[in-house]
Amino acid sequence: MIIGLAACECLIYDAHSLKDKRAVLQRILTRLRQRYNLSVAEVDYQDTWQRTKIAIVSVASSKVAVERELQDALKLIDSFPEIERTITDMEWI
Repeated sequence: MIIGLAACECLIYDAHSLKDKRAVLQRILTRLRQRYNLSVAEVDYQDTWQRTKIAIVSVASSKVAVERELQDALKLIDSFPEIERTITDMEWI
């Protein structure tokens, strides 16, 4: 069994309040949960308007399957024009 974690910092340039940020973030996190078999959460910068850190976790029997799922999730995040992914760290357990 392999557990993969992708932690990515993102910028939301058009957010002028926490409400704006959470609206964008909620749309992205909901789409990730619906489309892929993984867990996602905002794990840092909860009180910052234009910055966030999202953790994505996947579990499977092979590293290839986990890596493919995490890469697909990161591509989905990149497909949203209102958010820019900056730093991404991957860990394997």
